[in-house]
Amino acid sequence: MTENKLDKTYLDDVSTQAIVDMVSDVMDVGNIVVGKEKELLRIRGKLFVESDEAYDRLSVAMGQIGLTPLFRIDKQDDLVIVIRSVPVEKNGFPWLNILLFVITLFTVLQTGGWAFALCLMGILLAHEMGHYIAARKYGASVSLPYFIPFPGGLLGTMGAVIIHKAQMRNKRELLDVAVSGPLAGLAVAIPVVVIGLHLSEVSPVPVSGFLLEGNSIMYLAAKYLVFGELLPKPIDYGQVPAVIHWIVFFFTGNPYPGGGTDVFVHPVAMAGWAGMLITGLNLIPAGQLDGGHILYALFGKSAKKVGPLVVVLLAVAGYFIWSGWWIWAGLLYVFGQNHPEVLDEITELDDYRRSLAFVGLILFFLLIAPVPIMEY
Repeated sequence: MTENKLDKTYLDDVSTQAIVDMVSDVMDVGNIVVGKEKELLRIRGKLFVESDEAYDRLSVAMGQIGLTPLFRIDKQDDLVIVIRSVPVEKNGFPWLNILLFVITLFTVLQTGGWAFALCLMGILLAHEMGHYIAARKYGASVSLPYFIPFPGGLLGTMGAVIIHKAQMRNKRELLDVAVSGPLAGLAVAIPVVVIGLHLSEVSPVPVSGFLLEGNSIMYLAAKYLVFGELLPKPIDYGQVPAVIHWIVFFFTGNPYPGGGTDVFVHPVAMAGWAGMLITGLNLIPAGQLDGGHILYALFGKSAKKVGPLVVVLLAVAGYFIWSGWWIWAGLLYVFGQNHPEVLDEITELDDYRRSLAFVGLILFFLLIAPVPIMEY
């Protein structure tokens, strides 16, 4: 498209040439195409300003005229796509958030009593406020936490969520918001588990008719820290090496340690265990779970290929390990296949955030319990 033609084209009383001039302040413009539908302009070239700084400058300038830039990479070129800004719904008084919090507190209280309810709700609140505060630090539009009551369930709740009302600016912002929740939740859950285990007792395990909480690597480590041994401890290992016994037991919940010893958890310890479990589930690297956000921040669109693999692995785990994984496989298959793109796809993670992202993925393996509940 020639410069003269651009002068005669207007978008909401703003000439396309004026928009191109804005982009020219940060990019060597090579090609300009008038877009279709939502895309007003597609401007191709090479940024000569650092991508995060370039995006900040353009978003401010274009925001004043009701436009939003999208940064993308197309083959070897940097691509700026100009769209009309989407109005962001403002937060009203959080009646629903408060109501759901009260209902969830009641259902959790019914499940395990005051000590359990206060500790678990504290962990969940810390987790969600970690997300919320990190998002607000960037000026992102997010809701307050929506707690999810689950009457009659094992924990009385299915956790909580916050809703992002607009796309994240870039992968750095996405990573910071995603990882802040698990880290904040763990900052509460770990001391709750340790304190709760100190309030618990080690006793013989009944021969049958017993329900055991599942073991993650971190939960096993906490029990070892407090009691000086791996629990549940069988009567003996028989002819099987102890290492093999623990690998098999960790992934299958078998053999049943009837007649051996285990910790009979205090409600505080149970709340800490539940907080660790929920954090581990949130870190599953798929969809719009925290782990899915972390994976997307690391690998961008390539992370979408991992989602179907995770669904298959969960379905297989549901058949061979714990039937509850089928539910998670179904949820991720229906709701977790697509991840919203960030506004600026060009800006990558810096070294610190890349390391932090890998820490988040490692935490998944430390916190996930292959068999969350073992019924004998």
